[in-house]
Amino acid sequence: MTITLTLLYDRIRWDEKELLNSARAKGLNVKEVDAKSILLNLSETLEEAYGDVVLQRCISHFRGTYASACLESKGVMVVNKAYVSETCGNKLWTTLALIRAGVPTPRTIIAFTPESALKAAEELGYPVVLKPLVGSWGRMVTALRDREEAEAIIELRSQMEGILNQIFYLQEKVRRPPRDIRCIVVGDRVVTAVYRVSPPGEWRTNVARGGSTEPCPITKEVEDIALKAAQAVGGGVLGVDMMESQDGLLVHEVNSTVEFRGAQGASSIRIADEIVDYVLRLVKGGK
Repeated sequence: MTITLTLLYDRIRWDEKELLNSARAKGLNVKEVDAKSILLNLSETLEEAYGDVVLQRCISHFRGTYASACLESKGVMVVNKAYVSETCGNKLWTTLALIRAGVPTPRTIIAFTPESALKAAEELGYPVVLKPLVGSWGRMVTALRDREEAEAIIELRSQMEGILNQIFYLQEKVRRPPRDIRCIVVGDRVVTAVYRVSPPGEWRTNVARGGSTEPCPITKEVEDIALKAAQAVGGGVLGVDMMESQDGLLVHEVNSTVEFRGAQGASSIRIADEIVDYVLRLVKGGK
């Protein structure tokens, strides 16, 4: 019996093309479903329309999470699970999950007014990093070098629409090399790890902002921390990002719909194949 895999997306990127090619090469029956065009009737069954498993690859955090929750409520297997997407898509939920699991992470303070946000920055000590609760690719992530800069940026944030913009998530700016480490975790394995190197004049390491990738050895410390972080948020197919601080590795983010084009360029492992093989094992009752 041929397994049917549904790729749920809202934009087909390089990563999704690789996953589709891998799934077809392995003989799977593949469906491509644009989440922007679907109707999820919660009064009807949905299993037949979505096959044996859904690989959720939406760029939109809320679209992907809510679609996953609806599908799961009807008995559809979704990778990653909705609660994993929800946890990873919100930096506060991620941080709380990491702390509960004993995963080392940067010092973080949450504040609810501009005045308390400034106090948080003083407590952490400049420079500090101000991040949006929801967002990717380094957007709206700002390093605040001093009180004057903090006052200006926090005042600007407080004037933006949206309740989440009124919650201030501040972290210490970790002293590290001009790079971080991205680990691609698939199930109970770290299938590859790469350094993401900041481009000239930029402290953020996001490949979307011009960062480059280089091979990173998977040491026991890297593997142990990455797997512990992945387990903390619920497991699945994840990108675990960590920094090399003076006190050891610190996990600062876990990505549920992980992009792997940059990592693939510095890895000999076929990441798409690893992901599809993992999904197949889940369908067949393995891990």
